[in-house]
Amino acid sequence: MAEKAIKRIDWMLVFFILPIIAGGLVTMKSFAPLESSNDFFSKQIIWVALSFAVFFIFSFIDFRFLKRTNVLVFLFLFLSFLLLTLIFFGHKSWFNFGFFSFQPVDMMKLVLVLVLAKYFSRRHVEIRDIKHIFISGFYALMPLILVLLQPDFGSAMIILFIWLGMVLVSGISKLHLFLVLISGVVIFASFWFFAFAPYQKARIYNFINPSADIHKTGYNVFQSTIAVGSGQWTGKGLGFGTQSRLKFLPVPQSDFIFAAYAEEWGFVGSFLILLLYSLVIWRILYSASLGASNFEILFGMGVAIFFMSHILVNIGMNLGLMPVTGIPLPFMSYGGSHLLTEFMGLGILMSMRKYSRPAHRDDMRNEFLGA
Repeated sequence: MAEKAIKRIDWMLVFFILPIIAGGLVTMKSFAPLESSNDFFSKQIIWVALSFAVFFIFSFIDFRFLKRTNVLVFLFLFLSFLLLTLIFFGHKSWFNFGFFSFQPVDMMKLVLVLVLAKYFSRRHVEIRDIKHIFISGFYALMPLILVLLQPDFGSAMIILFIWLGMVLVSGISKLHLFLVLISGVVIFASFWFFAFAPYQKARIYNFINPSADIHKTGYNVFQSTIAVGSGQWTGKGLGFGTQSRLKFLPVPQSDFIFAAYAEEWGFVGSFLILLLYSLVIWRILYSASLGASNFEILFGMGVAIFFMSHILVNIGMNLGLMPVTGIPLPFMSYGGSHLLTEFMGLGILMSMRKYSRPAHRDDMRNEFLGA
């Protein structure tokens, strides 16, 4: 039994993830002084080991119980309660337990993928009925509002992208796509006037014109673009990234780790990381195509959307193409909550391969993309 579980793990996926993790670790090691009390490198090693353990454990579990509505409702409401609780603890995005911090929004993103996969899998035949777009939007709206109230604009963006991406792959019509986009504009306008904090508006202003205030709201992205640009083609070399070592680059171990990496490894190294991310997404979509039912297929697609959203927002932020939102880069950024969530999602996906079936590309396109 254990041998079969090991065989169904996509080892090619693991092979593509390992150098991404290594890139993050060596970057942390290069700018962290040996006497530092915050040894990000050592702590991240522990989180990586725990995350891989979770990945392999989850790949052995039969997760067909996640198709049960009562299970998903419990998980969704429990995490919503935790997000609500955070609002009453000083508007923080995490629970601090001293030796580690826990961000429930990371788990909520994965549960939202499961909830939407469950919803659309049962209604894929009638998905062109626009009511399902708004009902599914309600599921995303609850955590989105709770996250905005913390406030955590970055995670709210990811939740919105997950919902929009899963609506698209579920087979929405072109007319409904237009209506969804219009709805998105209306929702954004509402949040702008009634929900966004002043500093969040400042970040969006800075996104439109990053050079307007480089000493305040534009400082982070200004230093990040300097770091990326100074890496040129081949980089300054490991341990020679001046922006991170001299502390011009803010939080280089987390939000801006791509900029710190790009400064040391240059365009060539950055291209390699982007290529590895593309291969990771390819393997996730391949596993999704083998799903035994619509639920497994949609879940795999949702996991791919989850990763693509994080990659797009974080790297776009580092390049000055997206507002600064504090979103971690998968497998590279320091932290335990997001890393554990990423490997939980992949572990569930590997478990679902036990009941996989060959899927025809044309059938997949016609059923889920509305071709």
